[in-house]
Amino acid sequence: MPYMLARHKVEDYVKWKSGFDEGAALREACGSKGGFIFRNADDPNEVFLLLESDSLDKLRQHAQSEDLKEAMQQSGVIDEPDMYFVELDDRPAV
Repeated sequence: MPYMLARHKVEDYVKWKSGFDEGAALREACGSKGGFIFRNADDPNEVFLLLESDSLDKLRQHAQSEDLKEAMQQSGVIDEPDMYFVELDDRPAV
């Protein structure tokens, strides 16, 4: 399964989270199967996302879409996000 790992800073986590929740249909359109939200322990307005998808191509298209850029701007993302496309290595980490 492909994943998108993203990091960005937000003005206000509560505002951002509300916008993120409203964007569920946008994520579903890119084949999202859900994921995880992490917050920096030292800066709770730095957010990390790990989203699983059924399609790497759809994830890449989503990352470049104007809809996503607009949604991020409206929800208070204040820097250029870092986005990585990764696959799970199923071997156990030691």
